[in-house]
Amino acid sequence: MNNKANFFLPDFSDLHIMVIGDIMIDRYISGSVRRISPEAPVPVLELQDTEDRLGGAANVALNLQSLGAQVTLLSIIGADDEGENLATKLDTITNLEHHLVRVNKRQTTVKTRVISGKQQIVRIDKEDTNDINEEVSDMVFRRFEKCLSQNPPHGIIIQDYNKGMLVESLIKKIIESASQAGIATFVDPKEKNFFAYEGCTLFKPNKKEVQSALGIISYDEADRILRQKLGHKITFITLGGDGIYINDGIIGHQYPTKSRAITDVCGAGDSVISIAALCYLKKMPMDYLALAANTAGGQVCQKPGVVSIDLNELNTELSQTII
Repeated sequence: MNNKANFFLPDFSDLHIMVIGDIMIDRYISGSVRRISPEAPVPVLELQDTEDRLGGAANVALNLQSLGAQVTLLSIIGADDEGENLATKLDTITNLEHHLVRVNKRQTTVKTRVISGKQQIVRIDKEDTNDINEEVSDMVFRRFEKCLSQNPPHGIIIQDYNKGMLVESLIKKIIESASQAGIATFVDPKEKNFFAYEGCTLFKPNKKEVQSALGIISYDEADRILRQKLGHKITFITLGGDGIYINDGIIGHQYPTKSRAITDVCGAGDSVISIAALCYLKKMPMDYLALAANTAGGQVCQKPGVVSIDLNELNTELSQTII
């Protein structure tokens, strides 16, 4: 008897996710290059358009919202025009509640990409990556506790971009509070504070981050070492074009992804952690979760710039897959 069927995502509208981490503006300046400057051997861009998109943890929140979930976003911004720009953009997103702690004398992160056609010419970063001080950390944690008491989420995504918000003490207090409340925590780390996420539910580094922290070893060995240090439940290592490695504490397996024409890898990790968290909370088997994450990440990589998941597009491709 053949029990195989087409794969469809479940309805995520009954899930509420809190996203905590660095947010930023992804700015795109696009135009045409037809000549080289007479002043220096550099291209002259004839400006056609400037677009600001929500980036960092805000893009994770957008991915979750695009997938149908209810979202609460907690982050910091500078007390500057760019911070107000971010807040105003977030105000327009439905099913997304945001809590932004404004920090005086801090610069809101803006990544500006100059693009001609599909070619990125240069990226300009304007940011403050210094760790927040204890006073600001306490403000963020108090806001977190208030959110937790007023509208507790089903899961928490901690999204670190090494911009200074997620200091070690704050990370540990968030995970401890979530654990006491029985709330799953999903972590997308960076090299700094890599081992600060003890007790999280799902730990999602990429291959480069694992190699930087542990050296070049097998994924099973990486899982063993990570478990000794973190005591988490699920190891979830993204491997770029080689797919995803997942270990649920019983067995580890590498799930390949299908070959695609890659345009831009920016934002792929945001889409993967979003769909992984939702699928985990829906208690989907690991092979189903891997398929959804690989497909979502692959689709995002086919589009220029930082974009969120298109649910219809994702469901269309997944529905053509027999499982």
